[in-house]
Amino acid sequence: MKSLMVSRRHLVFNISIIMIPWLSLLFIGKRSVKRYSVAGVFIVIFEIINHMYGHKQNWWKFYGKPKAFIKDELPFSVGPYMPLSMWLLKISYGNFKKFVLLNAIADGLFAFLFMDILKKFKIVRLNRLNRLQFFIYIHYKAYLLYGVQFLFEKIKR
Repeated sequence: MKSLMVSRRHLVFNISIIMIPWLSLLFIGKRSVKRYSVAGVFIVIFEIINHMYGHKQNWWKFYGKPKAFIKDELPFSVGPYMPLSMWLLKISYGNFKKFVLLNAIADGLFAFLFMDILKKFKIVRLNRLNRLQFFIYIHYKAYLLYGVQFLFEKIKR
């Protein structure tokens, strides 16, 4: 019975981390969705590859059975990654220092605070990475995101 509760909680969590960020894009504006979606799609694909590698390396452990990339890591990739990336680009694109700072704050909150919450709710915990390593793992992609957007803007002109 306890296993079922974790599964139900995990399902509700997965639906939430996919739906809430995507619904937020209703407020970003059609022009911004169009402008930043190429970089957003790129970063999601890149993140899925990163998550597959991290899964294989056991960098984190998801609670509940069965272990499955589709129910464990994939919701993190398709849920918050693209919408958050698009919001951060909208808020700060053109000001690289602001972009890096906002990403560092978001990634720091996730690595140093939100991961503790996820562990407490028995969703996921870090396994072979410490918090600083995990922060670096999620933060380095911000530079790639900005670079892809920069190249896209340059090509578009």
